[in-house]
Amino acid sequence: MKATTKKHIALISVHGDPAIEIGREEAGGQNVYVRQVGEALAQLGWQVDMFSRKVSADQETIVQHNSNCRTIRLTAGPVEFVPRDQGFKHLPEFVNQLIKFQKEAGIKYDLVHTNYWLSGWVGMELKKRQGTKQVHTYHSLGVIKYNTIENIPLVASQRLIVEKEVLETAERIVATSPQEQEHMRSLVSQKGKIDIIPCGTDVQQFGSVEKQAARVILGIAPEAKVVLYVGRFDPRKGIETLVRAMGESKFYESKQLQLIIGGGCTPGNIDGQECDRIAGIVNELGMSECTSFPGCLSREILPAYYAAADVCVVPSHYEPFGLVAIEAMACGTPVVASDVGGLQFTVVNEETGLLVPPQNVPAFNHAIDKILSHPAWQQELGEAAKSRVINKFSWNGVASQLDELYTQLLPQSVRQPALVSK
Repeated sequence: MKATTKKHIALISVHGDPAIEIGREEAGGQNVYVRQVGEALAQLGWQVDMFSRKVSADQETIVQHNSNCRTIRLTAGPVEFVPRDQGFKHLPEFVNQLIKFQKEAGIKYDLVHTNYWLSGWVGMELKKRQGTKQVHTYHSLGVIKYNTIENIPLVASQRLIVEKEVLETAERIVATSPQEQEHMRSLVSQKGKIDIIPCGTDVQQFGSVEKQAARVILGIAPEAKVVLYVGRFDPRKGIETLVRAMGESKFYESKQLQLIIGGGCTPGNIDGQECDRIAGIVNELGMSECTSFPGCLSREILPAYYAAADVCVVPSHYEPFGLVAIEAMACGTPVVASDVGGLQFTVVNEETGLLVPPQNVPAFNHAIDKILSHPAWQQELGEAAKSRVINKFSWNGVASQLDELYTQLLPQSVRQPALVSK
């Protein structure tokens, strides 16, 4: 007999559109997480609807990813980009539009999986209005974020209230690392049920190209010492720390260094301003010849960049998980990362890479140069990194754990097996 389709489920990501190009402003790990989880759940038989906010009139309202998985963009507030710290006022309209969509489509979501605090508020409203059960993933905790930035946004107090209420009222919280779980307990609330289910990566895609082949594709010399950053342009991502560390590298002095800073930016927006600032620091240090800004890296070309690198650096001030780290590791590339949050879980110090104090230029310089100076050890780290990702962080494994969680939470009457065999 053929596979039986399970109940509809909604993945809600108000500001993190799962169908958008990764690397654009405010598009990063959360977008990848929702998209990959959605598609993997669809393969297990769930009917997956992923809801986000429409930010441009030329965006499609519905993007069909496969027969069981689609992104649905709701109109809430102006049809234009709104920074996430200014998005709270549009959430009531988002809820109304989501309920309207259900009525028109003849669907009722018994369970929603919300992502980030804005979507968490939406999930709590759906619970109040139609009894929907809620699973929530934070992706970032306000209480930690606000300790790492100088200018606290006006919405901060609202965010902290919502994050505490979600933890205490959702049927289940999904922490992506033991460190994130500990922070929830010590900094947010002792109440609520938390499961640890990590983020994942596509181990086939990111293990698809060898180092020398990748360098040929990208036009990188075989003897170059390649250091890679991938991610958003945001002061909290620590790109300045990396640039200044590389300015002190012995490989920069010997003209062997090639620093690649991958990520998209929009002129005039926050990421555009940060990109300009970083480019200014590169010029100030005289590093323009050895530094490249390839812009937004598509999912198709990204594996080649990871594979071509000798070291991938994740210098964030804080990361609840650190998706870039496991993408690089899946390509057999060791990682030098800040010793914070989920990076302490994804990167095993001196086994798959090195962990160093955040915002510490000499520490990053020493760690990166240490790996670049020992090619045999670099290869050992890379092989161990790849093995760790394959064994622990595949999207299929993540989806299977979420499938089990959702099935536990749904009423018996709506549970159906993914596969029914004779």
